[in-house]
Amino acid sequence: MSRTYKTVYQEGEAQLAQAGIGEASLDARLLLEYVCGTNRNTLLAHGEQEVSEAAYERYSGLLAKRAGHVPLQHLTGEQEFMGLTFMVNEKVLIPRQDTEVLVEEVLRNLHDGMRILDMCTGSGCILLSLLQYSNDCVGVGVDLSKEALAVAAENYQRLCEKRPEMRASFIESNLFTGIQEKEQYEMIVSNPPYIRTDVIDTLMPEVRAHEPLMALDGSADGLYFYREITRQAKDYLKSGGMLFYEIGYDQAEDVCKIMEAEGFREIEVVKDFAGLDRVVYGSWFG
Repeated sequence: MSRTYKTVYQEGEAQLAQAGIGEASLDARLLLEYVCGTNRNTLLAHGEQEVSEAAYERYSGLLAKRAGHVPLQHLTGEQEFMGLTFMVNEKVLIPRQDTEVLVEEVLRNLHDGMRILDMCTGSGCILLSLLQYSNDCVGVGVDLSKEALAVAAENYQRLCEKRPEMRASFIESNLFTGIQEKEQYEMIVSNPPYIRTDVIDTLMPEVRAHEPLMALDGSADGLYFYREITRQAKDYLKSGGMLFYEIGYDQAEDVCKIMEAEGFREIEVVKDFAGLDRVVYGSWFG
């Protein structure tokens, strides 16, 4: 049976819309492009081209999974972030556009040759983006999950193919326990778990059922990791070094108080593209 590209797309769009997928049109197109190796212009310029039976069967299988709220990125295995393509799977958080605000703020304060520690690194997207857009910096990514670190290492190797001078290492550690105290950094950055435990069950099914709980759950008040990282970060920051956090939209005041209580100064709050508080950072003068 002959099927055109446009017809197959429309079929996919309708299936996802019926399943209640919010971005049915976009996801149907992206999955079809993934299966066929095409781009966004194909639908407009070559909508009458034929889709092979094999491609159609594969597309149908992916549509069924997406209709079941498996994240699009888990189906394609990748996500764009800061203009780079990162491998992702169910063992890491999917990089989100809001987190680009964190990276951009760090970049504004990052100078050549600095040492960066990325706590709760996950896919490594934050650390590797910082290294990609700076010169001669050295980065260390820390995570408790071996599976997440394997993803980060793979992303590092992929980027090194185009930029072999990039220098990063990844350490399995419960926060700072595996970091040598003598190691000092100019920048510590973290997008830690910050969702309150009682909120987890209210998240979208794509998140609560398919992304790692340990990367989401920030304890009863969502602030556990901010307290622990801030308390310990002072021992690993050079004088004048900076600590950067991504935060939940309602956590700026609490995180600022935590940093102030630990002696951080020049604390600032930065909003995201939607006008919500998204980043808190401050300096340590030890």
